Amino acid sequence: MTDLLEQDISAAPPSPAPAAASKSRHRSEAFARRLRARHAAERRFRLAGAAAVALAALVLVLLLGSIVARGGSAFWETRIRLEVTLDPAEVADRNYTVLLRRALHAQFPQVTDRAGRRVLNELLSSGAPYELEAMVAGDASIVGTTRTVWVRADDEIDQLVKGRYRRDLPESERGLSDAKIAAADALMADGALAQGFNTTLFTAGDSREAEQAGIGGAVVGSLLTLLVTMALSVPVGVSAAVYLEEFAPKNRWTDLIEVNINNLAAVPSIIFGLLGLAVFLGFFGMPRSAPLVGGLVMALMTLPVIIIASRVALKSVPPSVREAALGIGASPLQTVLHHVLPLAMPGILTGTIIGMARALGETAPLLMIGMVAFIVDVPHGLTDSATVLPVQIYMWADSPERAFTERTSAAILILLGVLILLNGAAVVLRKLFERRW
Repeated sequence: MTDLLEQDISAAPPSPAPAAASKSRHRSEAFARRLRARHAAERRFRLAGAAAVALAALVLVLLLGSIVARGGSAFWETRIRLEVTLDPAEVADRNYTVLLRRALHAQFPQVTDRAGRRVLNELLSSGAPYELEAMVAGDASIVGTTRTVWVRADDEIDQLVKGRYRRDLPESERGLSDAKIAAADALMADGALAQGFNTTLFTAGDSREAEQAGIGGAVVGSLLTLLVTMALSVPVGVSAAVYLEEFAPKNRWTDLIEVNINNLAAVPSIIFGLLGLAVFLGFFGMPRSAPLVGGLVMALMTLPVIIIASRVALKSVPPSVREAALGIGASPLQTVLHHVLPLAMPGILTGTIIGMARALGETAPLLMIGMVAFIVDVPHGLTDSATVLPVQIYMWADSPERAFTERTSAAILILLGVLILLNGAAVVLRKLFERRW
């Protein structure tokens, strides 16, 4: 019996265990290969993402660095020290130019010829006499005395002091005469040429002379334009969003309105400028190049953005908030005003501020309604002629003078700073009013 059992066992087929183990091992190796390939792909993706971020940061740093290198010196201006004798007869005739030139010629007694004195006269800014006049108007007791005054230098001397001219170039290629350079060097050696903070850049309007040009008028024009834009677009945009999201019936008309709002948000900005030119200026006859018209055009442009952002914020409020308010007896209007709208306020504020930032940086619509005019005075009202900061940058960038290139970069830095502040305010307000669900 035992022999028969042993023969049956020996005659039985081999166990499948080795084959199953081999197949399992092959599966494990294939899985390990796929896992390694997936991890390698993930590492490559991360490296590509990191490289893209690093490249973007590098380009941004290079861009900002070039703007700062070009425009940082615009925040400083060069002034000339003069010992001015305020002759009462000349002051009475308002001959302040003569007084300044006498004081400047006295510092160069060796220059007696007409051509040499003409070179000396060109060292002074054409606005220097007005500075002296303002000084006398502020204190009439100084008439008849000799005073030490610091007046603004010409833009070419300012650029020379800032190192914008290469002294090793020939006079014909440099754009600045050797006589002017020699006179400026003499003043610097005597300590009569120095740099100070450029307040004119922030307080003055535009000017044909670079050393007298400022962004004060453009900044005030931008603020007045944004004031009109905000006063019109914010209440209308938020109200439209509340109606469309909370009260409007869902039919083909509301669908058509929603499609048009989404399309208007993608319309090129210059189209709104053409609309303002045809409607506000051509049909209604409103004043050209005025912040009132600019604000109306910007309000039309930002209205779709505010409506879309406000609707998204209203949709983010949980339905349970509405149901709870209605359940305790609140009317639909009370539910929206007292519960839904306060909870959606972070998103609404974010969309509003981003819309205002976009309006601040726009140029094309305002060019169409004439806000590209040369404006010297700072506007005082909504109907005064004005320009805005982006348009001012556009006009300065088109000027061939070397000093306007510097001021263009400085204005860009100021505009970027304002935009960063607006976007930062949007982030802060969102974090301040945001609620976690």
